[in-house]
Amino acid sequence: MKKMKSFRWSTESEPHKIRTKEIIARHPEIRKLISRNPYTLLVILFCVGLQVVLSWFLRNEPWWLIFVAAYFGGAFACHTLFVCIHECAHNLLFKNRALNTLCGILANLPLVFPSSVSFQKYHLKHHSYQGVEELDADMPYRWEGALINNSTIGKAIWLLFYPLFQMIRPVRLKEIRLLDKWTLINWIVQFSFMGLFMYYFGTKATVYLTASFFFSVGLHPLGARWIQEHFLTHGDQETKSYYGVLNSVNLNVGYHNEHHDFPSVPWNKLPRIKQIANSYYETLGHHTSYTMLLLRFLFDSRLSVYSRMARANRGKIARRKAGVDSSSEVVTEP
Repeated sequence: MKKMKSFRWSTESEPHKIRTKEIIARHPEIRKLISRNPYTLLVILFCVGLQVVLSWFLRNEPWWLIFVAAYFGGAFACHTLFVCIHECAHNLLFKNRALNTLCGILANLPLVFPSSVSFQKYHLKHHSYQGVEELDADMPYRWEGALINNSTIGKAIWLLFYPLFQMIRPVRLKEIRLLDKWTLINWIVQFSFMGLFMYYFGTKATVYLTASFFFSVGLHPLGARWIQEHFLTHGDQETKSYYGVLNSVNLNVGYHNEHHDFPSVPWNKLPRIKQIANSYYETLGHHTSYTMLLLRFLFDSRLSVYSRMARANRGKIARRKAGVDSSSEVVTEP
């Protein structure tokens, strides 16, 4: 298979705003789903508590059990916490932005590395400028694509260390202030927590948390979520949803087209969007198995890190063509 040399290129703007406007015009009742879900805080408390308790019980156990527990248990708790941080980034727990930020910092605790505040800043740019490399941290570096391309071993290593690749991407972003008060608070809280955790819980418990973190977003069926969301597995369709059983423990994060179309709707109401506007979503490519998608990504030589759509169009051209006022917003934050 011939190696790919670049991302696929689009001259259009991000693909969701126009569809959102059409759906709202046809189904105005969707506006009633715009709300907040403060009960997400209970999910955060449960998952943080679960990881701390499991770490305590595993602190003197054999190494094999630590990694098995991280793969089959801790990874799911950590992934759910990532989804909670995502909800906090969209201010979908409380009306007060600071409270959402604090909840994100709380959810960050078992994830070893401070990331919640930085994610909050760059994720919103991802929604507005999907595929614009200097603004979208979800887009891989071009050197990632050149380094990994479509090698099975390379793609496995890339997924295994995906958190590290994602951590360094914000450095390239423009129009985002990487260091501010909340970022420093996130760092201080996280490093203080991990310092105390390592002192009182020990090495094996720390390895358990770290392994859970890497499995939750890396070489694991849950890591296939990053392939599902925006990799080109269905022609030029940029965003795909996942309608599988893991949505029940992943807070419906698989409803990704629905989320991009209506980012002000909390996780518990995303399935309702699909029910109301199913005619828009039933014809879109989607996934039903993370395990099968993971295997496809690893072994299908037609898929690589370059299998993404890039663009420079920040929105004005395509929206004017469609007759949409570029200064207007279809759906506002609740």
